[in-house]
This record gives sequence, C-alpha cells and structure tokens, in this order.
Amino acid sequence: MPMFRSHLSLALVSALMCTTSPPAWSQGISGGAPAAVGGTAIGGGVGAGSAGAAGSGATPGATSVPTIDNSGQLSPDAPRPAELEVRADPGTGIVRVPLATNEFQRFVYSATGQQLPVFGQRYFDEAERTFAPVDRVPVPVDYVLGPGDELYIRAWGSIDVDYRATLDRNGQINIPRVGSIGVAGLKAGEVEGHLRSQVGRVFKNFSLNVTLGQLRSVQVFVVGQARKPGSYTVSSLSTLVNVVFASGGPGPNGSMRRVQLKRDGKVVSELDLYDFLVRGSKTSDARLLPGDVIVFNPAGPRVAVTGSLDIPAIYELKAGGETIADVLAYGGGTTASTNLASAQLERIDSSNPGAPRVVSTVELASAVGQARLRDGDILTLFGVAPRFANAVTLRGNVAAPLRYPFTPGMRISQLIPDREALITPDYYVRKNKLVQFTESRDVSAAKLERDVRNLLDEPNWEYAAIERLNTDRVAMELIPFNLGKAVIDRDPAHDLVLQPGDVITIFGRADIRNPVSSQTRLVRVQGEVRAPGIYQIRAGETLPQLLERVGGVTTEAYVFGTEFAREETRRQQQLALDEAVTRLEAQLASEAASTAASLSATDSQSAAALRIAQGEAAKAQLRKLKTMKASGRISLELPTTAFGTADLPGLQLEDGDRVTIPAKPAFVFAVGAVANNNALLWRSGRRVSDYLDVAGVDADADFDNLFVVRADGTVIHSSRRGWFSNIEKVEMMPGDTLVVPGKTNRETFWASFTRGLKDWSQIFYQFGLSAAAIKTLRN
Repeated sequence: MPMFRSHLSLALVSALMCTTSPPAWSQGISGGAPAAVGGTAIGGGVGAGSAGAAGSGATPGATSVPTIDNSGQLSPDAPRPAELEVRADPGTGIVRVPLATNEFQRFVYSATGQQLPVFGQRYFDEAERTFAPVDRVPVPVDYVLGPGDELYIRAWGSIDVDYRATLDRNGQINIPRVGSIGVAGLKAGEVEGHLRSQVGRVFKNFSLNVTLGQLRSVQVFVVGQARKPGSYTVSSLSTLVNVVFASGGPGPNGSMRRVQLKRDGKVVSELDLYDFLVRGSKTSDARLLPGDVIVFNPAGPRVAVTGSLDIPAIYELKAGGETIADVLAYGGGTTASTNLASAQLERIDSSNPGAPRVVSTVELASAVGQARLRDGDILTLFGVAPRFANAVTLRGNVAAPLRYPFTPGMRISQLIPDREALITPDYYVRKNKLVQFTESRDVSAAKLERDVRNLLDEPNWEYAAIERLNTDRVAMELIPFNLGKAVIDRDPAHDLVLQPGDVITIFGRADIRNPVSSQTRLVRVQGEVRAPGIYQIRAGETLPQLLERVGGVTTEAYVFGTEFAREETRRQQQLALDEAVTRLEAQLASEAASTAASLSATDSQSAAALRIAQGEAAKAQLRKLKTMKASGRISLELPTTAFGTADLPGLQLEDGDRVTIPAKPAFVFAVGAVANNNALLWRSGRRVSDYLDVAGVDADADFDNLFVVRADGTVIHSSRRGWFSNIEKVEMMPGDTLVVPGKTNRETFWASFTRGLKDWSQIFYQFGLSAAAIKTLRN
C-alpha cells in the first residue's frame, strides 16, 4: 500500500496552521490544498513557507517579491533574492517555492551583503523528489504487532494451512479449524513460536511458518514551525526521521536542534538534526505509533559564520551555547587557507541601545575552544594573506614563468642562469610541427622566411625591468636593466641584487620596438646571383656588399635591369595609388554628370550614344587600374653600361627588401597607339625612332606625350618636363618599354579621365608599376 495517505480535514488544517503569518508577497502562492509529494498527501498551511496551490489565482511571476532594504527589512518592490525564486522541477514539472528567508538571514544580509543559507536546510530542499516509502523493507524482529497487520500462515503435515490473516481491532486472528488467537503486542520474532504453540494444542506432527504481509498504517501529526505541517498516514515501520523528511524539515523559523516526538502528552524523544546530518547519529530516532505528535520548536539562538570556510551558513546553537570550535565543526572546520591568527566577531550589545552593535577581533588559534558564541553573532573568518615571504616572480619571454624561492644576495644571473631559460616552450612546439607529416613537404622560400621570423620569440637583450614595492612610500618602483649585460656579461651594474617580492619582466623583440641594428632583418636575393636565397643582413650592410657576400652575380646577369623592392615603399605606393584611383573615380563621375546635363535636345542620337560608349570605356580602364598592386620597386637610376655589383648604388638594406637580378633580355616592348603591340627584337644602337618605325605608329598617336619605361624603373618623357629634349634620339636598352599614347578627344569622358591622370609617366614612376601593368591597361 502507499506509504502515506492524508486524512486532513479543513478543521485540522486550521488547527495545524502556523501562528506566524507569512509575508504579504507569499499570499498569492501559499495556502490552499495540500501538495502531494513522493506519494504523500501533505497538509498545506500558509505558515513556515508552505507551497500549496495558489488560492488567489495569482501566478508566481505576478507576485510582489521581497528583498532587503537599508533597514534590513524586506521591500516588496525590490528585486527578488535568488533563493526565493519560484522554480519548476525538471522531472515532474511541479512548481516549487523555496523556503522564505527568516529575520536573522535578513539581518545578516544587511550587515554583510551576503545571503547565507540556514545550515542543514539544503538536505530538505529536494526531499520531496528524493524521499521514497519504506513499505518494502525487511521487518525488524522487534517490530510489535497491532491491529491492521497482516500475517501469512503456512502449515503442512497433519494440518494443511495456507492462510492470510489480518489482526482485528482486538488484536486477534482467526485460523480455520483452530479458532481465534490473540497476537497483538507480540514482537515479529515471537509470533511464529506463539502460533505454533497455539495450533499444537489441536494438532500434532505438523510444521508451521509465519511471515508478515502488508503492515498497518499509523496516523501521526506534524505541528509547530514545520515547512509542511499536517496529518500524515505513514507505514508502521516509519520513524521520527522519516516523517521529518516527509514534512520538508523545519520552516524558516523552525529549530534544527529540538524536534520533539510526543506521545500521550509526554516527550518520548528529542531529535537534534545536527547530530544526524553531521555525524549520522540516529540515537534519538524512534519508531512511530498511532497518534504520535512531532513538534518543530521555534529556532534557538543563531549565529552566522562567513568568510574563509567551506560552508558559510546560519548555524543554530544549543540552548546552553556553544564555542567557536563547536560551530566550525558543523561546517567541516577551518581550511588550510583560513587565517588562524585573526577573525572578526560582530556582536549585539543590548545594554547600549544607541549603538547596539560592536565588533572585535579574536585569535582563532587560542580562542576557538574557549570563546562562546551568543545569539546574533556574526563571525567572519579571513583567508591567509596572499603575500609570499621568500619568492621572486619571473614572467614574460622566458621558459618557465613562475615564482622562484628567494635567497639572500640573489642576483638576476642566478634567477636566469643561462640563455636556455629565455627560450619559450612555444619555440619547441612550433619546431616540432615542422616535421609533421602534413607540413614536412611544404618547403618554400616564403615558408622559410616566415619560420625564421616567427619560430622563436626572441628576448629583448637591451631592456628588461624589475617591479619592486617600496615599503617606505608604499609605491611601486620600476628598475630597468640590460638583460644581455646581466645574464651574459654578469655586469654588476645590470646584474642587480633582488629583493623578496620582486617581479622580473623579460620582454620579447615584438613587445618593444628596437633599433633596426638589433632586429632580425631578412632580405631575399634571387635571379642571376651565385647563391640565391634568403639572407640575414648585418648592421649597415649595403646592396653591393650583400651581393659580394653571396658570391656576386653570374655572367648572364643584366645589372641594368636590377629590380629592387622594399616593403615599406610598397605600402606607401599602394596607399598613394588607392588615393589616386579614388580621386579619379570621383572626377569621372562628376564629369559624366555634367556632360549628361549639357546634352541638348538638338544633339543627335548617335552623338549621345557615342559619348555614353566613351564613358563606359573610361570606366573599364579605371576598373583595370584599381586591380593593380604596387610592387614597392625603387628605381636605382643605373647607368646603361652597368655591369657588375660595383655599379650598383651603396643603398643600405632593410628588413623585407627583395633584390632580383634578371638575365639580359633580347627584346623591347612597344605598346599603345602602334600597329605592332608585341615584343621587338633588341639591337644595339637602335633608338626610339627606329622602334617607332618597326612598330608602326597609328595616325592618332600623340608624340607630345611619348615616354619610355626603362628596365631599371626610370621613366623618360618627351615633354619639356622630361630629362631629354628629343626622346626619339634616346637609345633603347634591353627590357625597355616604349609607350605611345593616343590622341584624346577633349569632348569625351576619356578626355576627362586622361586629364585626371595628368601624366601616365608619373603614375608608373611614382607607384613602381612595371611593363606588366602597362599591358594590363592596354588589354
């Protein structure tokens, strides 16, 4: 049978309701019908935080919810404390209202800002979901039979009996052919012998076995400061502890230390729940009998313990008071991080109404066993100070950033004994990845350059710092030193003496910008050189010096066509090119709008279509120009007779420079308004005029804007702004590009576009564009 059945009448509900009224905010969700939990029908009251159905029809979300104002009282219009939020059980969907806070909890919150729970209450928060009936457990031998218990009687031999008998109100059972036998008051271990004796008066030579079947139910009452007071019908095997859990434990103002079991007006047992919850002691537990009353007395003196301990909570004291050690033991005692030298005790001194609260300091190590706590005390435990007595801290670009033990006279060179201590673990991780199966085949010049730059987090040998606390001024000091002189040279001026608490920071090259001479600078050399590759340059090294160091140029090298590109120059060129394209785009749009507005009704349709077509062509050219990328090439302005590295300028190299020495080409280019837009065979001594004849000049060629892009990156223009008065007499060199612009119609969009460009030769010269860019525009 079910373990619990409720027989609570409306009159009994009224009688068992807690005398203390609930907070106004709980009226909408408390009271009403009993709540069935765990197979038990429990009487619902409005006191002690009961959670019945909402009698007023208000929903939990619509209730006025409390919090604590400056006076320590609940304010109905303030946000809801977390422990009072209404929750739905994820398994059953039943809405549960956690226990309301009591007055002392609110007082502690106003004093400390912490919402401390009542110690032991969490054991009862989930009791509704975890509590299970005890109707299928073995019956103890000392169980006393009473009316309503069922016996299974089996006999064989001279008598054959298979019979179920239930004790009647008189405590008797009736066995056929035997008669009525009284068994009430017998213990479970005695009933079989008693029945064998009684049956033996009638029959001989038989065997008999008796077991207990369904046990009787007993009705008990839970009253006082219980969470769910009421009438409970429970199994006759139930004990005081079973019903305490079934009723949800004490309410917010109920005692954990004095739960009494009363029988016939006398106290049969008094249960201290701390003994049960902390030590597992059930010495005060007792089996229940019909009519027993379980009384939850009002809570006794309470103290709050917070701070550095495992279970900060509200603790209830015994009537005679308890020491600090007693209370701390309930919460598991102090921890290793608790400062035993000092704790803070706040106490209420009722003798001074004007200032009733006092604070004092107690030494836990000596007072923990003697000092007794009083009702209303708030004990705050402090943690140990985070200060290390003998440690220095090493951090930053190091192998093991840690705290290290300090020894008197310790210097930086002892903390960082060798260079290995400055290699970060990431270096070895990156290095190991180089030979992984997926990456070991990926070998290229670009990857090599990337690995050299990024594989190692290089330390900054010129600068490191010590952070030190000046205890006299209570201020931080920053003490810089030269890491190389301290670790490598052991220079006493930089190998400083450390003090306890110092923090030594080692920076990486990437953390602080260093002089160029101390940076890792890589230059890529390729083409017609003896040993092409990526080289780390030395301080102040020039282009000719580097080429000589790598073995010089080959016999096929075309020194005049040397391409020298610099990364910083490329970035500046690209910004300038992007700005120019943006400006030209705006000019083109403005010119198109003004031209469209100037078209009159008398303009022929063909003229309008022509202007639109010319505008679209200009836009197409502009789109091609937008796709171009600056190369960063710097014109070396070499003589046409340049032959070896000695003819190259003594330009100091920078990180990221690229040097390409091509083989001597056998052709020149002619592009633009020419009939033959192809590469032309280079012949020594031929001039611009000769190649104009070979390429074939169109009728609309603009000789006033003719220009040559030299193989060394320089530009020669035919205008008065150029370097030569007659460009047609200029001798062409291998790799040169002859550009012949076409005449523009000043009334078209293309004229506006060309005027925006101002000077094609300046564009190619300033932005480092090559013959490939000219070919892109031409196509």
